[in-house]
Amino acid sequence: MTALLLAALLVVTAAADGRAQSPTGRSLTGRLLVATDALRDPRFARTVIYIVRHRAEGAFGLVVNLPMGEIPFERALQPFGLAVPPGSGDVRVHYGGPVEERRGFVLHTPDWTGEGTTVIDDHFAITDDPRILQAIAGGAGPRRALFCLGYAGWGPGQLDAEMTTGAWGVARADERLVFDEDPMQKWIEATTRRLLDL
Repeated sequence: MTALLLAALLVVTAAADGRAQSPTGRSLTGRLLVATDALRDPRFARTVIYIVRHRAEGAFGLVVNLPMGEIPFERALQPFGLAVPPGSGDVRVHYGGPVEERRGFVLHTPDWTGEGTTVIDDHFAITDDPRILQAIAGGAGPRRALFCLGYAGWGPGQLDAEMTTGAWGVARADERLVFDEDPMQKWIEATTRRLLDL
């Protein structure tokens, strides 16, 4: 009888462990990480992060709901010696994360590709070549785009470990939410999606 109880306990424990580790059992590429109240890092409070890549060797993503302000396209393009289309106006700059904060990335719809573009899925692509900003300034870029400085990065197993603490929820990504102009609404909607998917 004791052996049977012990065996039953081991099965229940194994099942519980499997549930606890389920977020780490699949790739989060193309999904949104939604900061929860359990997250203790103030740099990521109430953030929504689009996960560009999640593999065994680590994860890489861009915060999509922390705009820092707007700058003229001229200021963004001149350091690279790129011509500025006349009447190009300004581009909104977002805080992409605390790693390499001077490095720029554009998360965008995959209807435009060029040098340095990686297509993530049918809805999103990422480009790190500044010529995409030149294309956007000239009206020839992707339909929707978000310009970020810096990125969020995790080493091997690091994001998986954070997921098991409840620091992050996961939500479906779509074009409307990711490229929404209202940063606070992004977190609210992503949180709602996360709770509905539980």
